[in-house]
Amino acid sequence: MTVGEMLVATVPMARTLNLEFLETTAERAVVRLPDQAEYHNHIGGPHAGAMFTLAESASGAIVIAAFGDQMSRAVPLAVKAEIGYKKLAKGVVTATATLGRPVAEVIAELDEGKRPEFPVAIEIRRADGAVTGEMTVVWTLRPNA
Repeated sequence: MTVGEMLVATVPMARTLNLEFLETTAERAVVRLPDQAEYHNHIGGPHAGAMFTLAESASGAIVIAAFGDQMSRAVPLAVKAEIGYKKLAKGVVTATATLGRPVAEVIAELDEGKRPEFPVAIEIRRADGAVTGEMTVVWTLRPNA
């Protein structure tokens, strides 16, 4: 099962929004939100909540791709998120997530018994390439008790 298939199977909101996981690696995750009238806002573009979910899902995909092999000893949890809506979004939007710290560095902290935190940066773009939003999600790997 791919990371995208796993997220769609286990995260109801990703399934509800029909998110499409285009790329999921430890270096980058790309997730698309199709243009769906039932998730539009008052001006006919994707609702802010749908774009937040899109970006957060892209961040979760990269976290699982990067740290999935650590799940037996730690649980990935989002600590905080901040989003900025930059331009009007219309039509299909795509979120691209990148990890803000080297995987080996985060795992080394986990090995030391720490609860590492790391940022994931996400850009949301329209089909024409314009950046419509930017989000940062800070994640942690909480060691299992």
